[in-house]
Amino acid sequence: MTAPAEQRSLIRVRYAETDAMGVAHHAGYPVWFEVGRGDLMHALGLPYAQVEARGYYLMLSGLSVEYRRAARYDDHLTLVTRVGSVRSRTLTFTYELWRPTPEGGEELLATGETRHIATDQSYRPARLPEDVLTLLTGGVAES
Repeated sequence: MTAPAEQRSLIRVRYAETDAMGVAHHAGYPVWFEVGRGDLMHALGLPYAQVEARGYYLMLSGLSVEYRRAARYDDHLTLVTRVGSVRSRTLTFTYELWRPTPEGGEELLATGETRHIATDQSYRPARLPEDVLTLLTGGVAES
């Protein structure tokens, strides 16, 4: 089985995620990124629960979001998540959030990146096992 280079997750903007004007609050985007990251990990055959069960955490060490257009209440969005880079103790995921247009195309609403450090359960940096690195590396998108 070939590992996916990307994972597409469907996101529907809930009322609770919006402000009084019906615009998605900026704090919702990192939550959506977590949804995409979890979906991609499952698609790679590496659910995050298995990572933790093996004694590792993937601690968030950095987050960036570039907002281009506003997502609005009840929008049906597509979040594209990719493994950006993998090293023995660090990895990066990248994100693109898209909305369909009335003309049948898509418009890019936001891009983002999360950076993670692998730790043991004592929160000390730790090298990920080779099989985990292989699964993650198999999901790295080609440039």
